[in-house]
Amino acid sequence: MNDPNSIIEVKDLTIGYGERVVMQDLNFSVKKGEIFVICGGSGCGKSTLLKHLFGLYAPISGDILFKGKSIVNSDEEERAEMLRDMGVMFQGGALFGSDTLLENVTLPMQEYTDFSQELIERSARFKLALFNLSGFEHFLPSEISGGMKKRAALARAMALDPEVLFFDEPSAGLDPRSSASLDQTILDLNASLGTTIIIVTHELDSIFTVAQRVLFLDVEKKTMTALASPEELKKDKSNPAVWNFFNREPF
Repeated sequence: MNDPNSIIEVKDLTIGYGERVVMQDLNFSVKKGEIFVICGGSGCGKSTLLKHLFGLYAPISGDILFKGKSIVNSDEEERAEMLRDMGVMFQGGALFGSDTLLENVTLPMQEYTDFSQELIERSARFKLALFNLSGFEHFLPSEISGGMKKRAALARAMALDPEVLFFDEPSAGLDPRSSASLDQTILDLNASLGTTIIIVTHELDSIFTVAQRVLFLDVEKKTMTALASPEELKKDKSNPAVWNFFNREPF
């Protein structure tokens, strides 16, 4: 039976590259409207797992359900319909360097809607304005700061008003104030729109600020070893690797 309170369900998932297994025996679900963080030591497969969750990579085995439907076994048309409900903010923003901010944000709408160009541009301007980028519509990514690039990437991820947002290391490269501002933006999006947000990060300040639940991936055991609130994981000494991570102790 599928869980009606979950928007994503991961079942017996094994991921990797070719014959190299990165993570195995993954079983968890993400609740509707939840801020869910994936963390773990360097090289544990956090970003790889994230890319499996929105269908960019195919798993070695197992299944991923989005709103009760398999992403893994979907056909091209079904997957396109699922992607319409997902927004992705890649590490570093991954904006198209030769396109303006406005052009970057219009791309998802041109791909997945039949809106007129006028409506698409109006909507893109509105999304940029939501993230304090009014007046920068015709700037190239190379002409703005790192924090502004993150906000522009978030505006693009929100272009289709998705049910789920995926963030890959959103605070990477940001100064502490910009990182805190981005954390607040994540909280505001979740509170105001009920958007489900899945984040890959190793930044403890951000994890304790935004996360409702945290999935810990153990690089040595090649599987998940904890799933709880960050406060619970910080206090739990039953798993040394998890306790060390959340208390900034050396492994």
